[in-house]
Amino acid sequence: MLNISRNPINSTVDLSQYTSSQRVFHRAYYKQFNKFLTAFAIILVIILFLPWTQIVSGKGSLTTLTPDQRPQTIQSPIPGRIENWYVKEGEYVNKGDTILHISEIKNDYFDPQLVSRTEQQISAKGMSVKAYEEKVKALTTQINALNTERGLKLNQARNKLLQSKLKVESDSIDLEAAKTNIKIAERQYERVVTLEKEGLKAITDVEEKRLKLQETQAKLISQENKLLTSINEVINSEIEINRISAEYADKTSKAQSEMFTAQSSQFDTSAQVTKLENEKTNYQMRNDMYYIRAPQSGIINTAIRGGIGETFKEGERLVGIMPDGYDLAVETFVEPIDLPLIYIDAKVRIQFDGWPAIVFSGWPNVSYGTYGGKVVAIENFISDNGKYRILIAPDPEAEEWPKDVRVGSGAYTMALLEDVPIWFELWRKLNGFPPNYYQPQNQATKSDMK
Repeated sequence: MLNISRNPINSTVDLSQYTSSQRVFHRAYYKQFNKFLTAFAIILVIILFLPWTQIVSGKGSLTTLTPDQRPQTIQSPIPGRIENWYVKEGEYVNKGDTILHISEIKNDYFDPQLVSRTEQQISAKGMSVKAYEEKVKALTTQINALNTERGLKLNQARNKLLQSKLKVESDSIDLEAAKTNIKIAERQYERVVTLEKEGLKAITDVEEKRLKLQETQAKLISQENKLLTSINEVINSEIEINRISAEYADKTSKAQSEMFTAQSSQFDTSAQVTKLENEKTNYQMRNDMYYIRAPQSGIINTAIRGGIGETFKEGERLVGIMPDGYDLAVETFVEPIDLPLIYIDAKVRIQFDGWPAIVFSGWPNVSYGTYGGKVVAIENFISDNGKYRILIAPDPEAEEWPKDVRVGSGAYTMALLEDVPIWFELWRKLNGFPPNYYQPQNQATKSDMK
């Protein structure tokens, strides 16, 4: 009856004439199952034509929208030793609150009165600058006096030179008169001698004329000496003028040299004062750095360097702080092949770690526990993990993100692309084709305008 023998009965005996065989072999056992398969096939075909949203998925974490709102560490710009802590981990601090106090470890700054001693040096150098200023003023007055005295001396010498020249002219005239007188005396003497030989004049007259001639000759010689003396006085006056010019030029040069030396010392001292003032300001600012303060309001996350008396180098991280009032964002990464599909303001669905969710990747509208977002930034350079970084902000048109999510927790993102039939998506997946490139309307308009 079961037809499992090598010699089946139905091949030798006609079983259709029996009532039992008619009941068994002619009954439709698979009628309901066939109906089920037919309905399932029809439903499957209908499902294949339902719309399916293509996505670009990524794995990332929560961060903040702006860099100044992200967790940061506080460093010390100077090396030091921890002296006292004023906060505890998890404590809220306002901007400017003191977090810890440090002390100096460099021997150049051990002196507690370093600022006051520097002020004393500045005061002493300032007095030196004033002294040099007064010296410069005194030398300037001395130079002016020397110039005035030189002018007076030169005027006096020039007047004496003029007098000598006038005296030379006077002596020259007197010399010419003496020469004329001697000629007259010679003629008178010769005339008297001639008359005496003729017996017209006495010997005494000849002697008187000879005496007068000799006196005239003596006057001529005396007048020549006076002229030479006057000429020598002119030469002496010119020499005196040159001597006065040279003398006062030397005195003025020495005074100017001393003045320039004083000015150089003044400028050098002024530079030292400026340097000391700079050092004083640096010391004051360094003293202020002994108190590490909160750069902004937030919560102390962790004390990276703890304990009392522990030393550290400059720029070393001391404590971590989470700023207050931050705007959440999701930092996710996509493959380079999917990067052309991402654009600014693209819609994204996000699933946060620790929040229950039922996700239908192709039907974001019926997914449960996902939240809306939009792309606000796309990195132009590839990251160390071989992917491109995308920054996603909350979508103001979608539901609000959970208030209890924390920065640093994980997130799974799905960037929504073009709607296609399910059969097309299956065909694309089987063939390994990328999603359809979807260009937003605003970008298409810009391309058309270009």
